[in-house]
Amino acid sequence: MSEAIRSRPLTGIVLLGALTVLWGGNWPAMKLGLSDVGPWTFRAFCLLTGGMGLLGIAKAGGHSLKISRAERWPLVVVALFNITLWHMFSAYGLTLIQAGRAAIIAYTMPLWAVILGRVILREHLTRARGFALLLGLAGLTILLGPEVRIIVGRAPLGALLMLAAAASWAAGAVLLKHFQWTMSTVLLTGWQVILGAVPVVLGQFVLEPLPSLADLSLKGVVGTAYAALIGVLVCHYAWVRVVQILPSAIAAIGTLGIPVVGVFSSGLILGEPVGLREIVALVLVVSALALLLERLSPLRVRGFARRSANS
Repeated sequence: MSEAIRSRPLTGIVLLGALTVLWGGNWPAMKLGLSDVGPWTFRAFCLLTGGMGLLGIAKAGGHSLKISRAERWPLVVVALFNITLWHMFSAYGLTLIQAGRAAIIAYTMPLWAVILGRVILREHLTRARGFALLLGLAGLTILLGPEVRIIVGRAPLGALLMLAAAASWAAGAVLLKHFQWTMSTVLLTGWQVILGAVPVVLGQFVLEPLPSLADLSLKGVVGTAYAALIGVLVCHYAWVRVVQILPSAIAAIGTLGIPVVGVFSSGLILGEPVGLREIVALVLVVSALALLLERLSPLRVRGFARRSANS
């Protein structure tokens, strides 16, 4: 067995760790960006910037930008769920509820991904994965705690939009795993972002006026730049690689640390409340992730890599 095949699960773990930090920090960044511009304008700029950057990287790396006929419709479907619906539902939800709390609701995604992965991909939910999922969701429940009634009572639309974002992202992740791809990861990610951006850009022209440069704040510009270059370009590429490398259930459950980072970074940057509940939730989520990492420990990598190579 080649060293490249043996190292794939470890690469997935490293990418998940990077995603946890970078996508967690993206939640307060998005909140800052959305304080200056509307959700359609914000998402259109971020998606176009990130998508064009990814395709530029692909072209510079010598890849053809052509899409094979067999992959066109699967790419459109995946882009709809992974990009268009996820980004618009979450952007609107963020305008209605706190960034940290929005992130918590959005990251119920692993629950929907496990269900869809079972139905579409026939992935087996082992005891370890199931226990890790329960631990992680318990941590998210503690994070919300008594605020569930407040969020649902005062901003029910915001909560529903974030749940819709979670379900859309889960469907996109499972479908990404379901279809067979021949193009490179950077090209696959770039075209997903660009195609997913088309309805967003059209919506921006129809529903929102272009903002005046005089209305932009430094914090808003920095937040938008982070969301475009890190949140879209870097993190979407890393996420596609993670889904390609790991089973969709493990990839999804592995994202449970992101809202915890989102809550703590929102507390640091935006001054949102952080207390004992957040610390207890952090312990539960870290325990869930540790359980997953143990299942992908070096002693198990050989067997996992063999199954990945044969799949």
